[in-house]
Amino acid sequence: MARSVRSLTPDGIRTYPLRSRPSKVGLADFARPLAPGASVAELLDSLPGFLAAADLRAFVAACRTARDRGKPLLWGMGAHVIKVGLSPILIDLMREGWVSGLALNGAGVIHDFEIAFAGRTSEDVEARIQDGRFGMAKETGELLNRAINAGAADGLGLGESVGRMIAGSRFPHRDVSLLGTAARLKIPVTVHVAMGTDIIHVHPQASGEAIGQTSLRDFFRLAGLVQALNGGGVYLNIGSAVLLPEVFLKAVSLVRNKGAKLDGFSTAVFDFMRHYRPSENVAKRPLGKKGRGYYFVGHHEIMIPLLAAALKESKA
Repeated sequence: MARSVRSLTPDGIRTYPLRSRPSKVGLADFARPLAPGASVAELLDSLPGFLAAADLRAFVAACRTARDRGKPLLWGMGAHVIKVGLSPILIDLMREGWVSGLALNGAGVIHDFEIAFAGRTSEDVEARIQDGRFGMAKETGELLNRAINAGAADGLGLGESVGRMIAGSRFPHRDVSLLGTAARLKIPVTVHVAMGTDIIHVHPQASGEAIGQTSLRDFFRLAGLVQALNGGGVYLNIGSAVLLPEVFLKAVSLVRNKGAKLDGFSTAVFDFMRHYRPSENVAKRPLGKKGRGYYFVGHHEIMIPLLAAALKESKA
């Protein structure tokens, strides 16, 4: 038989004045309506002082501080950033000193090349995979593999190999190429390839030796760039859920294993949704005692132009 339980009542509870209680939310942190014609900087200032809005302001300030102090801002990006038309925004940031280095996956190189060469990219995979036409564009396979093979022979990394080819070409849209622009501005680009994941790997000109050799060179070059993050640099991971977060984590480990100090830097992830590896390998695990990581969820085609405008209007 269940034991009888006497119910409690609210009679005699102890209360306190509301104004005496510490609270997490107050009017000072509320959003403010914007006047017509407001700037992006004013938009940021008008956002509420909570959660992602406060983080975005803090991250923009960290980027500004890094740039002013001559510390690197490294941008790691998946191919989707290029596919949603953001290359002109990024090229503008490159020209204005907001990009110290780019880290891409293999697909990023392919889409960047196709934009430069043809002004279009991103085929309909579902439609073209049925008869084996997916990934079989002649120029994409031939010209990219030729550039990689030549770069391997010259002791270059993959990013520099392709950037050199695009910068020296007569492609009608080479001015919209991240790699071509980086080559002209002497901004390092590293490319990190997983064999078999990119369409150019199935073409007869592909050399596993050249692809592996140039991509490995780029890994060690990225590690050198990561080492310079110490004391105020910034690393961004935009739209890469697996490959670049893993590469970044290993680069951080190599730097510290070599005895170099790596602390006091900021990291940020921008993606449509939260993923395990970016959260752990970019925004958490690599940070030292003084570092800070951020995670922003939203569509690249909205978030990256907003970030770019905020950087350009941030106060010196």
